[in-house]
Amino acid sequence: QVQLVESGGGLVQPGGSLRLSCKASGITFSLYAMDWYRQAPGKQRELVAVITSGGRQTYANSVKGRFTISRDNAKNTVYLQMNSLKPEDTAVYYCNAASPAGDAYWGQGTQVTVSS
Repeated sequence: QVQLVESGGGLVQPGGSLRLSCKASGITFSLYAMDWYRQAPGKQRELVAVITSGGRQTYANSVKGRFTISRDNAKNTVYLQMNSLKPEDTAVYYCNAASPAGDAYWGQGTQVTVSS
């Protein structure tokens, strides 16, 4: 059974930082590209960051320079370091695992709220 479990969300003031984690089980983690998405109330889910199985990273323009995605294959975990947070970063953040064969799995999401 595949599970992706996110953690690390919470309430933070503008300009603050959070680190999200997503621990995977039931997949050969090192073979999967890992993504972070987010969905704000009333908006579509959007791609935030991607890290390939080879470690290549890409980011949405809205978070470039502020967020960093990384992975630890030994721990089956992907991280999203979020710095200089803005109120518009408020959303539920979801972890996604995507295999080259087209399999895709989602976590349950973790709430990030940026507010003073």
